[in-house]
Amino acid sequence: MSANDAPRAQQPSATYESAFLKACRREPVPHTPVWFMRQAGRSLPEYRKVREGIPMLESCMRPELVTEITLQPVRRHDVDAAIYFSDIVVPLKAIGVDLDIKPGVGPVVERPIRTRADLAQLRDLTPEDVSYVTEAIGLLTRELGATPLIGFAGAPFTLASYLVEGGPSRTYENAKAMMYGDPELWADLLDRLADITTAFLKVQIEAGASAVQLFDSWAGALAPVDYRRSVLPASAKVFEAVAGYGVPRIHFGVGTGELLSLMGEAGADVVGVDWRVPLDEAVRRVGPGKALQGNLDPTVLFAPTEAVEAKTREVLDAAADLEGHVFNLGHGVMPSTDPDALTRLVEYVHTHTAR
Repeated sequence: MSANDAPRAQQPSATYESAFLKACRREPVPHTPVWFMRQAGRSLPEYRKVREGIPMLESCMRPELVTEITLQPVRRHDVDAAIYFSDIVVPLKAIGVDLDIKPGVGPVVERPIRTRADLAQLRDLTPEDVSYVTEAIGLLTRELGATPLIGFAGAPFTLASYLVEGGPSRTYENAKAMMYGDPELWADLLDRLADITTAFLKVQIEAGASAVQLFDSWAGALAPVDYRRSVLPASAKVFEAVAGYGVPRIHFGVGTGELLSLMGEAGADVVGVDWRVPLDEAVRRVGPGKALQGNLDPTVLFAPTEAVEAKTREVLDAAADLEGHVFNLGHGVMPSTDPDALTRLVEYVHTHTAR
């Protein structure tokens, strides 16, 4: 199915007119919308309570638990959008890749992909493989009402990095060795991951997600020339494949200041910016026709309230002339963050930007 043939999602009118979706579409908003990456998770005591004794991947496969965890920050913080609770390796686990998320380490792959024969681990993803996602999103959209739900997936490069390295890495030596030394194998790997990622996003959109975010968490490890040649085509394939649904598409990576124009070029409607680049500079790099998301440094939340508000004003001032702005942190909420600091931050942004 081409992007032009993809069915358009039918969005409830109340959700369609939400501040979050309006900002993504670069339309006037009543206030700057706010949501946080990793808002559904480790910083909330209620999250730790419901997750107690349940492994991460198992928790992602229980629709009622996913629903509760996704709703927790909406109830507590009054954020303008919910983010579906899952993990970027869920679609890989769903197709049979032998991996687990080890506490304190992250995703660990039993048999890393190093040869062409290893690609056999990556079959197509079907909706039946992740039926729990469809069920959970159905439950969520009924509970959320006018609050949009953001679906998400890991980008092909970040998934490939985990699969080739066998787990988290700071140097990406094996992934880059394949990218430089066997570019055909690398391209085939990313192309296959693009198809899996696309299928995972389509399941979420068709179940009722109002927007989707592609996390290329580790793309900042790449030079622009390598990103353009070896990564951008796969990410662009994902964005193009879901374009026909008409939902906003967000693209985010960490340490990607030098890649912002390329990440926008990949096809997103909204480009996420980490805290290293001011938004008024980021818009120059990305160019016109895109909304921006970001970009308060997550560590600012450990400072006194007055300091948090001062740094927040800096972000909002830098975003003053943007066509569309979604307020977020420049990365995920850190586990030891005081939840009350997040609640105060949401209220401050809403009050400070009320129009």
